[in-house]
Amino acid sequence: MNVRKQLEDLEYQFLHEKAFKSKEAKRRREEKECELRTKFQRDRDRILHSKAFRRLKHKTQVFLSPEGDHYRTRMTHTLEVAQIGRTIAKALRLNEDLVEAISLGHDLGHTPFGHAGEFILKEGASYHHARQSLRVVDLLENEGMGLNLTDQVRDGILKHSKGKSPLISEGNMPSTLEGEIVRIADKIAYINHDIEDAIRAGLIQERDIPSEIRSVLGETKSERITTIIKNIIFSTIDNNYKHIVMEDRVYRAMYSLREWLFENVYHAKPVVEELEKGKGIVKALYEYYLEHYYEIPYYEKYLKLWGEYDPKKASVDYVAGMTDRFALKTYERIFIPKGWHIL
Repeated sequence: MNVRKQLEDLEYQFLHEKAFKSKEAKRRREEKECELRTKFQRDRDRILHSKAFRRLKHKTQVFLSPEGDHYRTRMTHTLEVAQIGRTIAKALRLNEDLVEAISLGHDLGHTPFGHAGEFILKEGASYHHARQSLRVVDLLENEGMGLNLTDQVRDGILKHSKGKSPLISEGNMPSTLEGEIVRIADKIAYINHDIEDAIRAGLIQERDIPSEIRSVLGETKSERITTIIKNIIFSTIDNNYKHIVMEDRVYRAMYSLREWLFENVYHAKPVVEELEKGKGIVKALYEYYLEHYYEIPYYEKYLKLWGEYDPKKASVDYVAGMTDRFALKTYERIFIPKGWHIL
């Protein structure tokens, strides 16, 4: 009995006609199929077991190296994106496994110290975390051989980020509705959990959120997430699945909440001061390894595998892959003088 084939057949029976079916997925390199799992399930498992995914537990979401146990990290953010994405996909009868795989892989390319690190690498190397996430799964993981993910998961990872606007029907759109779900689930997750973390940090209070936003989205994190998800589900159905969409009034409220979050949390003085320290560490490490690229572990192995591995790529790959604590430890080892002791 081939379980995978049964699962593939069930997708055609129960998923919406606009859902992307696992059987139709393609990889860049042909490989033997699994008897138990569909292609998207295998992609999910490969990402989940990757080193890059494990490193997310020690990468900053907003607050650098928080002392409390309950602040989000890049990993917990990723898991929340997957949960929100699967809820939407389930209700719309789209492919949950594809949504989950994209969700788990979408932030693998994030730098240490969150967007502070990305800002530095963007200046020096035209870096973007979505492109780096794709580079991680295509080239850096599995000892330089990559994970050989399906084209649909790779596409969703690359196109998950629109930038400042949360509207998903703009810009470089994913090729699947499942990819569009992850694109909006990412924003739903961070807008709401970053508010909760900011409240915990004492930067804001729930009642500080403007009343015109709360009147549309709700008074609590749970109410806001529920309002947005329900609106997406029913608006997409009404729109005959042309895109993953939401009503204009809900979109505007969500966009306004994001703008308010930037002004009152991301640009708050205590947050900015710490992020500047993170920028300094990433800048110093990037410039150091740009000059001392031969100190990067496995540099010569990657050079043999790919034929070219220039110092700029090598420095970006190494520094971007660091966790916060490893970056700090490496910075201290390289730049902080050590005392001499006479015995």
